[in-house]
Amino acid sequence: MLAPLLPYPTSMFSPDRGGEGRVDRRVKVELFAEIRREYQFGIGTIKGVARKLGVHRRQVRQALADARPPERTYTERARPALSPVQAFIDEILQGDRAAPRKQRHTARRIHDRVCAKYPQSPIGASTVREYVREWKREQGVSGRETCVPQSYQWGDEAQVDWYEADAVLGDEQTTLQVFCLRSMASGAVFHRAYRRATQQAFLDAHEHAFHFLGGVFAELRYDNLSSAVRKILRGSRREETVRFLAFRSHWQFEATFCTPAQGHEKGGVEGEVGYFRRNHWVPLPIAEDLDALNAQLLDGCRADEARIIDGRTQTVGDALALERPHLRPLAAERFDLQEITFPLVDGLGCVRVKLNGYSVPAPVGTRLDARLSADHVEVWQHGACIARHERSYGRHQSVLNLEHYLDVLERKPGALAGSTPLAQWRARGLWPASYDAVWTTLMARHGKQAGTRQMIGLLQLGRRYGAARLQTAVTTALTLGCTDDAAIHHLVMTASLTRPAVVALPVGVLAQYDRPVPSLAEYDQLLATAVAS
Repeated sequence: MLAPLLPYPTSMFSPDRGGEGRVDRRVKVELFAEIRREYQFGIGTIKGVARKLGVHRRQVRQALADARPPERTYTERARPALSPVQAFIDEILQGDRAAPRKQRHTARRIHDRVCAKYPQSPIGASTVREYVREWKREQGVSGRETCVPQSYQWGDEAQVDWYEADAVLGDEQTTLQVFCLRSMASGAVFHRAYRRATQQAFLDAHEHAFHFLGGVFAELRYDNLSSAVRKILRGSRREETVRFLAFRSHWQFEATFCTPAQGHEKGGVEGEVGYFRRNHWVPLPIAEDLDALNAQLLDGCRADEARIIDGRTQTVGDALALERPHLRPLAAERFDLQEITFPLVDGLGCVRVKLNGYSVPAPVGTRLDARLSADHVEVWQHGACIARHERSYGRHQSVLNLEHYLDVLERKPGALAGSTPLAQWRARGLWPASYDAVWTTLMARHGKQAGTRQMIGLLQLGRRYGAARLQTAVTTALTLGCTDDAAIHHLVMTASLTRPAVVALPVGVLAQYDRPVPSLAEYDQLLATAVAS
């Protein structure tokens, strides 16, 4: 009677050695030893050993030939779905080497971009993940700490954090500090970028967030940032900064702080930062200035209101609508965050604020009112704002606006070509190539000085009616082949010209203006007398 075939023992299979179904090498060595022992001291035949131990006769021969099991080789399979897009994925991964660490592509983001660019080459997300994992295999993987899930009531808590991100402002890549506030109940978020993470920017961002979300949360959770915490005391107690205490009192909310170096205590906003960075900061956003970039970030916040967070059944926007009635009301007026100084206009047409110069359209020696906020500098005179600049956080920098020097340049047209305000306008993209084309034509026709003076007159139109309107008029004039300053002036004014509407009148109304045909008989008498004489 033949012996039954015996299966491998369960212990021979080890998922840790490459997955279920693969034999652990140590167990396989022991199996080979048993095969050799049974053949030499037991049954003594290959067929008999194979039947007794439940293995293939080929394996018995391998054991008899060598006590060490042969290494198993795996044939590299072809990847027909990956091949058409592999070069694009490699390009993304190589580009991430130069990108900021927290603004690199995830495998999911790469899969989304591949599907968008190559719709004719469908590929699974798991295939992309495996390929990206192979590419990143040499990078370390950090462990994660187990956290306890939390539940939140409407309007109860929001979490706040700063993070760093890069953007292209104008033509320059700039590293920015971004404020993030996340509602823990609804998941609604607010992001705003600043040049520096100062206390003024920190408090200013809170006010923008409260107005954007429609109310104030009962409690805000922070890490131990210096803008809010002056000293860490024992346990959860903190000595807060005076200005932050006054700000909390004004907006009526409580503040709690995380344990030092325990960022997971505000994991909601930490995860939000990663999500928002991957979806709205990759690739690097491009904007004309910081105001335009913040408008893009607000659009991203609104777009995320259509998102459904994992484990929830309603969108973020629907949850926010339910949460708003539970938020505390906004303060009647904003907290005064501006720093006010009273500088004099110097000989370069600038006022000095925090060691930097800002141009103003005012005579030398005039005393003005400069108001410094987190991201802008406003200069006031007689209750009116006469200049507004983006704040510079450098030292001894000059922020100039060419329009502030046009009145002076009308008397000194030769100073325009080499002026620093013009150079700054060029660097910021405010001086299009069409302006140079018109300027060159005017100088060729009227001479250098007269042509430059006419160009300054055109710039005065932009100062009065807006740069966009002037650029449109200049582009239209060049398209029509006309570069005369009077023609461009007419095109600028065309949009504001009002023409009376033609009113149709019935014929009967005109009857009141009928007059009898005059008689010329008396003139004929005069003519007859003149002929007789």
